[in-house]
Amino acid sequence: MPQFAFNDTNISWRRLDGIEHLAFSILDIDATNRIAHVLFKFDAQRQIILHRHRSLNKTFVIQGEHRLYEPDGRLKEARPTGRYTVSPPSDDPHREGGGDRDVIVLFAIYGDNDPVYELLDDAQNIVGALRFDDFVALSAE
Repeated sequence: MPQFAFNDTNISWRRLDGIEHLAFSILDIDATNRIAHVLFKFDAQRQIILHRHRSLNKTFVIQGEHRLYEPDGRLKEARPTGRYTVSPPSDDPHREGGGDRDVIVLFAIYGDNDPVYELLDDAQNIVGALRFDDFVALSAE
């Protein structure tokens, strides 16, 4: 079977202040059902801020290897291109990043719980949050 490369040059990538090594593009907001479809691009060989998912996330790896890390930086899981994952809300914090190249992952974020993400410092104290309404506001910009 032939290999294909995902061309993301026509995607308008944006950054979130205070979160390094991450770009995003909001594809759709379903305000009625509180579902956001977002592309996230994690930099290769880097880790984003420690966080936890407080709502259901469904992901599909479009390009690269999606890596999840323990709070201490140890590799927890590596998801290859084509992997679909359903992740329920969790109290377990982690970091995410790309493998040998930038990884692009499609997230379906279900906003039943708010916040949808809690941002943590290295001592696992909450230093910020992303709410469903934040994604709504970002999509309107």
